[in-house]
Amino acid sequence: MTFEQIRTFLWVARLGGFRKASERLHLSQPAVSTRIANLEDELQVSLFDRGPGRLILTKQGQQLLTYAEQILFVEEEIKHRVGSAAQVEGLFRIGASETIAQAWLPDFLQAFSNSYPSVNVDLTVDISGALRDGLVERRLDLALLMGPVSAFSVKNVALPRFDLHWYRAAGLDPVDLARIPVISYASQTRPHRELTSALAQLVGPKMRVFTSASLSASLRMIAAGIAVGPYPKVLAAPFLAAGDVAEFDPDLPLSPLEFTASYLAEPRSVLIETSAEMAQAVAGQWHAAHAT
Repeated sequence: MTFEQIRTFLWVARLGGFRKASERLHLSQPAVSTRIANLEDELQVSLFDRGPGRLILTKQGQQLLTYAEQILFVEEEIKHRVGSAAQVEGLFRIGASETIAQAWLPDFLQAFSNSYPSVNVDLTVDISGALRDGLVERRLDLALLMGPVSAFSVKNVALPRFDLHWYRAAGLDPVDLARIPVISYASQTRPHRELTSALAQLVGPKMRVFTSASLSASLRMIAAGIAVGPYPKVLAAPFLAAGDVAEFDPDLPLSPLEFTASYLAEPRSVLIETSAEMAQAVAGQWHAAHAT
């Protein structure tokens, strides 16, 4: 019995199939099948019921899964705590919302790369709903998103929040929200839902709402006088400094954007847990440096 056999069994069990495990481990499907077959020969039991569709763990497979998670967590912890983190290898899949990507994500990736120079990063930037799905479906290891994620299996580490301020083009004054569109985050997000609800009460059926997943594009539209909208001040700072946009108060306060570094609590991973703590520290430093 080898660590590689145990690791392969763990990913087949987690992902529910040999093909998905082969993609995750960067192995051929026959190689994965051979490792599982050799492990079953070693233990003299069947670990999976191989019916049509998704694989099902046998009773012995369920027992082994518990031990496998403990074994590989201890192996990873030894590498981190006793050995050098620089020797840790593999692929780390990070998902981040556009707000974080425009703010402190580069600083986090630099810190991560410095700590884990042998780990490859697969980065996805998307809306928080899609990131949540990717995390729960195990397509992401760490998600930096509008949270928290309510799934019982997910651990959420609180990140600094972003306060929202209203912006208009520098030459657009006064602002009539019944006439000019309001541009918001993508339609499948909490900020969009909250904004449209508040606008409906303030403006009524005359309200016009544009949506965009790109914060930079949205702020350029505001600077061009096409729309107005609420965005984090730290991200609007370049447009403010250039004199392209100005703050205004439409008497329509919105809740701050709450973010978390979220990951699956089981099975435990030292790399993921440490990275979530790193994201929290980097975000805190970035917000402190950009506070006004």
